[in-house]
Amino acid sequence: MDVPYKLRCSITGHEKDVRSVCVGHFPEGAILSGSRDATARIWVPNEQDVGYREGHMMRGQNHFVSCVCMMPADEEFPEGLVITGSTDHTIQAFSLTSTQPVFSLAGHSDNVCSVIAGKFGTLLSGSWDKTARVWLKRKCVMVLKGHEAAVWAVALMPETGFMLTGSADKSIRMWRAGKCEKTFLGHTDCVRGLAVVSATEFLSCSNDASVKRWMTSTGECIQTCFSHTNFVYSISIVPGAPDCFVTTGEDRTLRIWKDGDCCQTITHPAQSVWTVCVLANGDVVTGASDGVIRVFTQCRERMGDASEQAVFDELVASSAIPAQLGDIKTDQLPGMEALLTPGGKGPKTLMVKDDNVVQAYQWSNAETRWVKIGDVVGASGTSKKLYQGKEYDYIFDVDIQEDKPPLKLPYNITDDPWMAAHDFLENNGISQMYLDQVVKFIQEQTKGISLGSAQQPSVSDPFTGGSRYVPGAATSITPPAGPPSSDPFTGAGRYVPGAPSIGGGDTVPPRNGNEFFPKTTYLSFDTGNTTAILGKLKEFNAMMEGDEKVDEADLVSLNDVMSGKDPTAPQLQLLWKLLQWPNDRLFPVLDVLRLSVRHTVAAEHFCNEKDGPQFLAHLLTTTLTADSPQSNQMLTLRTLCNAFKHSFGEALLRNSRDQVISAMLNCCTSNSKNVHIAISSVLLNYAIMYHRNTDVEAKAQCVLAAGEVTEWQSDPEANFRLLVCVGTLLASDQNTTELAKATKLPQFVERCKACRDVKKVADCGRLVGQLIL
Repeated sequence: MDVPYKLRCSITGHEKDVRSVCVGHFPEGAILSGSRDATARIWVPNEQDVGYREGHMMRGQNHFVSCVCMMPADEEFPEGLVITGSTDHTIQAFSLTSTQPVFSLAGHSDNVCSVIAGKFGTLLSGSWDKTARVWLKRKCVMVLKGHEAAVWAVALMPETGFMLTGSADKSIRMWRAGKCEKTFLGHTDCVRGLAVVSATEFLSCSNDASVKRWMTSTGECIQTCFSHTNFVYSISIVPGAPDCFVTTGEDRTLRIWKDGDCCQTITHPAQSVWTVCVLANGDVVTGASDGVIRVFTQCRERMGDASEQAVFDELVASSAIPAQLGDIKTDQLPGMEALLTPGGKGPKTLMVKDDNVVQAYQWSNAETRWVKIGDVVGASGTSKKLYQGKEYDYIFDVDIQEDKPPLKLPYNITDDPWMAAHDFLENNGISQMYLDQVVKFIQEQTKGISLGSAQQPSVSDPFTGGSRYVPGAATSITPPAGPPSSDPFTGAGRYVPGAPSIGGGDTVPPRNGNEFFPKTTYLSFDTGNTTAILGKLKEFNAMMEGDEKVDEADLVSLNDVMSGKDPTAPQLQLLWKLLQWPNDRLFPVLDVLRLSVRHTVAAEHFCNEKDGPQFLAHLLTTTLTADSPQSNQMLTLRTLCNAFKHSFGEALLRNSRDQVISAMLNCCTSNSKNVHIAISSVLLNYAIMYHRNTDVEAKAQCVLAAGEVTEWQSDPEANFRLLVCVGTLLASDQNTTELAKATKLPQFVERCKACRDVKKVADCGRLVGQLIL
């Protein structure tokens, strides 16, 4: 780094912590911020100097604004939208001219702590409720479940369609089509921030004080960076420089990184530097617990004048730094002469004694000098208290109910009161709605050692209306109180494809008609060579030993089931027993099952509400894995298609959609065209199930799965069925159509339109193209 970053300006206006900053879209160089003062604000650069002024303030949340982002412009909002997430569990959207939200999104059950916008009106949000949600055109179209704790960070990888979530469960998950494709493990504490480097790499930061670089293809951590001495809250890439990034954290610092090394540290006069972003011109913006936004720059023309820099340095130098765990032996500290020795490469902090006052200095590589970062308070030592093997400055007793023992609230003066309060509530199963109440209690009881934090107004408890509860005294916490459109593929108002049509059976013959579906029925696989199936069953049965072997006469009785007769109870029990055969000998059993579930009696037996989930779980985990024989994959998928025909199977497949689609996507890499045809057929049946339904999440998952499938299949018949699936989902559904445009489906439709060998594929491609292209 040739020129060190210097303060450009300090932006004041927020009344409480600035929790989130990001690049504003308009005007150029604008900054968007969100604060615990329940507002979001846009700051625009001054024309006459290097400072910023408030351009617009938005107030719509009932509680703290935890996160902000900008939604790209569209026809309805040509200047884009400001998106805010809050501890009131909602997401709000503001135009650049509105002070009140133009719409609100509800669905999360806890603090919305991260949000990011994508193409075509999509949003990805993360929450303390352990989920992430995908939103499209004001509707939640998908809930990403799997994390075991709060989802602190989210990110989008537009080039690949992947979504990233980082969690307090120490893991990062990568999702596509609603399915968790990969889990990244390596952090030893909460993952707090994510930053996308390229289509194959991303960065993460954590409460474990580290930054990690990951490869998406392998899930491998290829670099770990250390420099911070406490929680790392936020991370951002420098535009045009993928090897340069910036971070902020609980150690009061902004750190500038290049090639994995910290090359500059800028200490702030605040307890927590919550958030950071990098503007298009390379300037770095931070938001901190003192309510101040600060902008730092390498451009000499934009640097603040000497007086402004001097004020900042004085604020940092006069900050009070709480002593760390354990007493500091002041008689063993060096004097001021220690500052004559350079700190060497890398960040380094030094405590020195000057007339019995302990001062902390930090070595600045960029300036090649020791910079005072504050006076150390409490250096004479305090009496530490032990709780669960750790030392704390305070252990508060909090009586929640009179008939229950008090709860312990441990706290160090070096802790962030908001994190301490959050952990206390989470560990004791208390609603996070009480976060503000607990923080206020901690601040009043500790009298808050000042680190330059903004003055907090005195307020009553916003949740119960009462005053704070007092440790050692009994204090109770009172809990806070479309019409379906005509189907354009199967009914009136339908698309008119010309010739192609889908009928039942294992193939889809051409048909001179004007419908994709002659009637609203599910696609099924009805034919089979029963003689060959029975012969293979006998052959494999002869190889079995012990309990796996069955009486051959019983096997012969299955011929009646395959021929169309209702199965008897003994025949169904036999079929379930055969399903336990080894995987390499299972395919003839699956063929019998495929033909059996066409009958109501068999469908009710295998798919009923009590036994169906166990039956389906056995099929999915045994046969729909990437390493399962392709014959098993194909026959299981055909079985699922046939199960749609009866109400029991339909209900089971509706309720288990997540598991079915996730397992099915495991088979995409197969080189068997029959497997691909079966995958497209299952998706097509889901499209028929949902085409008149308003379940936007279900439709979205099917669309995303269809986009994923297109990457692997090339068979014309599979492509044709997938086209009809997509057309059925998108017809008369603008929200789902917009989501489909953000997937690989437009490219797939273009390829199908250009198909010269199979006319029905090209014809259908042109029809679906009218929707999506």
